[in-house]
Amino acid sequence: MPTLFDPISFGAIKAANRVVMAPLTRARAGKDAVPTPIMAEYYGQRASAGLIISEAVGISRQGLGWAYATGIWNEEQVKGWKTVTDAVHEKGGRIVCQLWHMGRMAHSSTTGEQPVAPSPSTAPGHIHTYEGKAPYEEARALRLDEIPGIIEDYARAARNAMKAGFDGVQIHSANGYLLDEFLRDGTNHRTDAYGGSVENRLRLLREVTEAVIKEVGAEHVGVRLSPNGEVQGTIDSNPEAVFIPAAKMLNDLGVAWLELREANPSSTFTFGGATEQPKLSPEIRKVFTRPLVLNQEYTRDEALKAVADGRADAISFGRAYIANPDLVRRLKDDLPLQDDDMATWYGPIGAKGYTDYPFAK
Repeated sequence: MPTLFDPISFGAIKAANRVVMAPLTRARAGKDAVPTPIMAEYYGQRASAGLIISEAVGISRQGLGWAYATGIWNEEQVKGWKTVTDAVHEKGGRIVCQLWHMGRMAHSSTTGEQPVAPSPSTAPGHIHTYEGKAPYEEARALRLDEIPGIIEDYARAARNAMKAGFDGVQIHSANGYLLDEFLRDGTNHRTDAYGGSVENRLRLLREVTEAVIKEVGAEHVGVRLSPNGEVQGTIDSNPEAVFIPAAKMLNDLGVAWLELREANPSSTFTFGGATEQPKLSPEIRKVFTRPLVLNQEYTRDEALKAVADGRADAISFGRAYIANPDLVRRLKDDLPLQDDDMATWYGPIGAKGYTDYPFAK
């Protein structure tokens, strides 16, 4: 069996190892959602990962309601991201762009409009705005005639990502954002072609995936799902009935890899904690035949074992990458991991807690 440090191909993307950098929103962009020069340094430092999945990147102004997050809907943003992908490629790394529409998790102070969702609802908790933390707002239901425009936003973002030099894209369909909100019955109460039955709730993800594949080719496309537990107020009453068919659908569409963020009874994930809903990766493994990437607080030993026994083809690490730019080496040589400073997770505060973590000697 392969090890965590053996090469792997994610479709057309040839990775040097199976340590994946999970998407991490760090909020270091400008108010125009354009990547800043320090981001090139940050991602370049982490280029030894087999594959970097970028922070979530807004596909449109409507879909990006987080202060100082990045977008990829215009040429200036494309140029900004090109400096990042160049920095990663110069060091031999591979990077894909995570395509993001926040759905009801957006905020009007950033987008200039009321958030949208499958059905009227309000997310719990608070969002980061330019004026500080603010409670989430009630989202309105997307009209049927608006949905084709959302799909085209994903397609345009995928085109722009490849223009910016990314090696591929990942469709963000997890963590309580728009596509995840359509999948789960806790947030999707529609009675039209996009609600009700599992087939209908899968429709938007299918149509978005088809549109993105048409633009960049299935060999450059991955998808992220969070199939179990509640995250940011989004949950499904019967996740097995939704996410196993979703994985089978994505397999049939030919996406190159699938990443699962799976919660467990002891999870400490910031936006969605512990759950008693079982992990679905063993069943998803049976219907998704291409590389399966698992995520959520894996230790070194757990990651090694998961790949060695075939439960996963790769493991993505999130928070461990904040303070350990050389995580691959630290895992391979069993070196201690540095602790991150939570107060510096989100910008815009420059290098502190972002690019100033030292490499192992």
